Amino acid sequence: MATTDRLTRPATAEPLVSPVTLLRIAIILAVLAIWEILAHSGWLYRDVVPSLLAIGKALYELLSHGDYYFNLGVTAAEIGTALLIGGISGLAVGILLGANRFLSKAFESYLYYLGPTPKIIFFPIMIMWFGVGPGSKIALGTLSCFFPVALSVAAGMRQIDKVLIRVGKSFRASTWQMVMKIYLPAMRHPIINGLRLGLGVTLIGALPAETKLSTKGLGFLIINAYSTFDMPRMYAMLIVLFVLAIGANALVGRLGGLESIKRT
Repeated sequence: MATTDRLTRPATAEPLVSPVTLLRIAIILAVLAIWEILAHSGWLYRDVVPSLLAIGKALYELLSHGDYYFNLGVTAAEIGTALLIGGISGLAVGILLGANRFLSKAFESYLYYLGPTPKIIFFPIMIMWFGVGPGSKIALGTLSCFFPVALSVAAGMRQIDKVLIRVGKSFRASTWQMVMKIYLPAMRHPIINGLRLGLGVTLIGALPAETKLSTKGLGFLIINAYSTFDMPRMYAMLIVLFVLAIGANALVGRLGGLESIKRT
């Protein structure tokens, strides 16, 4: 009888928008409403919290000028190069530490101690080594990216199924073949997580460096808008930067998901 009731009972239609999505939309609308109230309240100094309309106009003007895209390209090139160098070096060191227990005990603790250190403190050294141009920003971004990738990969190496490693060694695979055929496919999730963390800290490393000694890049534009007290323009650039960071992070995560689908 229960089975018959289950078969004849009409299926309830799923809501077009999930409760989680509705909650997210409500939070965003609440934040925007609070911002607009603060903008017109007079509780803060004038233009410290500009209205949404002023920020929207500044955002339109920002995206309408080619100068912004030039500076965006400069920052993207610095971050991309830093992510590439830091990611590859972190991957190599992580594999080495994860595969060798002696080296892991000897050196991995240094990575844990230095990893949380704000990398901006090394910026004067980077300036002395690489000058005030893009080289110092790339070096600082590389240093920021290296630690999360290396630590994530080292932890992922220790989680690889030992059977896979024995199979590779039984076929007398070379070190390069072990890396390409065994280690990397088995560690795709730790690698993706390390790259996502590395992307975030690379942004944190490169952008503040651009605000110190630079005449181009998004960091320079942001600090220039702040220095001239052009708050709507500054907030507009921060919004664009926030959206780009979310998009890049989602792209890295999506690439990891596509790789998993291909392998299954």
